[in-house]
Amino acid sequence: MNIVKLTKALILKIFHFMGYELYKIEHKIRQEKQKTLWLENYGIKTVIDVGANEGQFTRYINKILPMATIYSFEPLPDCHKKLVANCSSINKFHSFNIALGDISGKININRCNFSQSSSLLSMNKLHEDVFPFSKGISIQEEINISSLDEIADQMVLEKPILIKLDVQGFEDKVISGGIQTIKKADVLIIELSLEMLYEGQLLFDDIYKILTNLGFKYQGNLEQMHSAVDGKVVQSDGIFVKSNNQ
Repeated sequence: MNIVKLTKALILKIFHFMGYELYKIEHKIRQEKQKTLWLENYGIKTVIDVGANEGQFTRYINKILPMATIYSFEPLPDCHKKLVANCSSINKFHSFNIALGDISGKININRCNFSQSSSLLSMNKLHEDVFPFSKGISIQEEINISSLDEIADQMVLEKPILIKLDVQGFEDKVISGGIQTIKKADVLIIELSLEMLYEGQLLFDDIYKILTNLGFKYQGNLEQMHSAVDGKVVQSDGIFVKSNNQ
């Protein structure tokens, strides 16, 4: 094969490869779009982000629902400060430096080096085994706590409403203190544990029963977390939607 034909063949291979890579990128974008299309179709007007940390979910949901008003709750002062800084460009963003539960007042939170693993419950060794990055010094830090139903008076809850709960095993307490507000929601995204990662937490089956009794239907998972030990699913971000007959 002469140099001209060789060069031409090489160029064709390059363009073919580039076309294939472009197809893969476009396909991935379509897949990601399809994963959230159902949520866009709800026309959500209000988002309540409980356990906002530094604003990861707040920013994610704002990209999907740019017109929605977002109320974010984060009890750790330094994380709340980063939350406010990271979400300052969101027009309809409001934040609360407080934990939510079924009581009001002061409470100690178990603060971990990996802030996302901090919890009002004590961490089990299993948590450290399946999520090694959560290991490290844990200290107790006093924070403010209230209930969602009490704080709801400070929010304008325009329907449809999405509530996200990611509170490291404290989900049942947030639900208990926010039943009237949660009943108004159309979609819930809630962290569910299949293994006992925190002392005294309720697992999937119990949270499932609570939410179905409130009129919600389980619709699968947004994401799943796998154990670093054996790869099994230990947590998921479960999706619950208001049943049509409610």
